[in-house]
Amino acid sequence: MQKGNYLKNYLHLHLIVFIWGFTAILGKLISLKALDLVWYRMFFATIFIILFIVFKKQALKVPLKTFIGFAVSGIIIAAHWFTFYEAIKVSNISITLACLSTGAFFASLIEPILYKRKVVGYEVLFGIITVIGLSIIFEVETQYKTGIYLAVTSAFLSALFSVINGKYAKEYDANIISFYELGVGVLFLSCIMLFTQKFDTAFFSLSTKDLIWLLVLSSICTAYAFSASVKVMKVISPFTVMLTINLEPIYGIILALLIFSDSEHMNSMFYVGASIILATVIANGVVKNYKKRKLNQRQYNVN
Repeated sequence: MQKGNYLKNYLHLHLIVFIWGFTAILGKLISLKALDLVWYRMFFATIFIILFIVFKKQALKVPLKTFIGFAVSGIIIAAHWFTFYEAIKVSNISITLACLSTGAFFASLIEPILYKRKVVGYEVLFGIITVIGLSIIFEVETQYKTGIYLAVTSAFLSALFSVINGKYAKEYDANIISFYELGVGVLFLSCIMLFTQKFDTAFFSLSTKDLIWLLVLSSICTAYAFSASVKVMKVISPFTVMLTINLEPIYGIILALLIFSDSEHMNSMFYVGASIILATVIANGVVKNYKKRKLNQRQYNVN
């Protein structure tokens, strides 16, 4: 792997994470309930991806076993987005985004199980440090208990999804993966909403403001960012992806402070927690680069 290619993908990952940070802002701007919001997000995103696949004339055929894996991933990402937006609705953006930082810790535990490799000590350590940074960012208040539970659940689902997708990203095109996962996700939510009789006239009566923000959310923040993140996973490990996603709370909370200054006020301890998370991301890159150089040196010496 060329150094320039890795750096390009790593910077691209940060752009994607910044875009994801904006999804929390949109979640607050859109007046829909969490389940309705996620359905529209996945529905519109699936349409955008279908149009792109047709334009590129890509084949959709995949083995049944692979399709089942995509379907499971689609249900997981749907559940992740639901718990994410529900957490924002019952608490606020700062609480929700900061709790997502626990995803790196979950990834360090999930990845060894699915990839059948030994637990890497420094990955667990970085995950724990991230959780410490999370706990420092703000003082937990009892009225946000439900939001915290939902956000941590969302973080676990996000980590699980990232680890599973890391296996498929190396074998299949990002647009094909996104089509099946988002498509199955919206079908899964549709079944739930049909069963609970959520599909009524009021559901399809969108305000102009909600429609505009939903189109932004589903096109730029979902169709583009979702496919682009899968491409990045072809080069960058799932743990590094998940650890970098820890910057999403920082980007999102800064944006929230600028847009919703009164309701999203950060205390001074936020900067301490943010610095710990940033340092963890940097440390992960340094350690991985050091270990990769040592491995390459050993292979060179053997040859």
